[in-house]
Amino acid sequence: MKIDTTKEKFLHRYKMHPIDGGVTAPTGFLASGVCCGIKSQALDLALIFSENDCVASGLFTSNIVKAAPVLVSQKHLSGGSARAIIANSGNANACTGADGMSDAMEVVKAVARVLKIEEEQVLIASTGVIGVRLPVDKVMAGIPEAARLLSRQGEKEASMAILTTDSFAKKYAVEIDIDGVPVRIGGMAKGSGMIHPNLATMLAFITTDVNISKTALDLALQLACRDSFNMITVDGDTSTNDSVFVMASGAAGNEKIDLKNPDLGNPGAGLGPFDAFVQGLTLVARELSHMIVRDGEGATKFVEIRVKSAPSESDARKIARTVATSNLVKTAIFGADANWGRILAAAGRSGVTFDPDKVDIYLGAIKVAQGGCGFPFSDGEAREVLEKKDITITIDLNSGCAGAAAWTCDLSYDYVRINASYRS
Repeated sequence: MKIDTTKEKFLHRYKMHPIDGGVTAPTGFLASGVCCGIKSQALDLALIFSENDCVASGLFTSNIVKAAPVLVSQKHLSGGSARAIIANSGNANACTGADGMSDAMEVVKAVARVLKIEEEQVLIASTGVIGVRLPVDKVMAGIPEAARLLSRQGEKEASMAILTTDSFAKKYAVEIDIDGVPVRIGGMAKGSGMIHPNLATMLAFITTDVNISKTALDLALQLACRDSFNMITVDGDTSTNDSVFVMASGAAGNEKIDLKNPDLGNPGAGLGPFDAFVQGLTLVARELSHMIVRDGEGATKFVEIRVKSAPSESDARKIARTVATSNLVKTAIFGADANWGRILAAAGRSGVTFDPDKVDIYLGAIKVAQGGCGFPFSDGEAREVLEKKDITITIDLNSGCAGAAAWTCDLSYDYVRINASYRS
């Protein structure tokens, strides 16, 4: 299934428009954020709640070192439904052994009691310092207050309560037309450092009022993450806590999207309700993922790596992700140095077989390499391109019809400063 690559195409083709509200934009969702004391004075506990039963899906970190909340949420999502998400910042509850699992379950049980739902309907996520036990008493004390403050307006505080080194809250929502029925999709995310997702993202919570089957929702989330969260990197580090959840309430009232019905679920056709929903979900995920990159620790520039004329989409993705992860490329961008050789070298170690003698490279609109060799260009003009806040690097393999894009940021002195004293 081909995903449209620009926001304008999404909005025009699929009759979408951005709306306010983040995770509470869809019908029947409430949220809140409180300070429970994990962080001294900042919001640090977020709660999202659906007034209706939801079909739910999730993707998680591929790191074999998985935090306790990841393991608990994986188990709960095996049932295919959820109604609440509880998330804390300031402590990852990772590498905390049996105590960490016990603490996570204690929090889940408390949320279930307060909201009068089943334990298995509660998903949990944590972010912060690894290897320190969760101050569970503080979290437990904050849960009743978070439940009391649940509202449509609480999404602002909720989106702030999951932040760590982030400098701003990340949220986005759209309304999309599915067979004449307005469907809403909203989300919030956190992430700034330790960003190199694989199968999931840092923390991202997405809600929707679409009526959809579990099988269709699982596939939709996989497709959306493939072309959003899985194509970003800040520093090449995959977290122990990466989680992305989506809850679908069905409150929009559209005819149920189910892959068993070829008229309603036809991946790749580009016309049916399933494809329309995937495009909307991808747009929300991509907007959130771009915010994460823009807020990368110490970042001063947002960089899109475009690979075109590749033999396959898989090859294009591998090259784009490898170049986006290269510290040498990222430091050159920080210094506005048009060192195109680093770009070609990174592509060459991606594991993709291609002919280097066919490759052209562009910085913005300026061609800097042709046929795998240097192409005459003005250093001054190239520097002007690399000094901008938004930069596009294009790698043309001239070897096929497929393409892909990855998003990254530059690597600055401040990244080292922030991470050299993270626990201080």
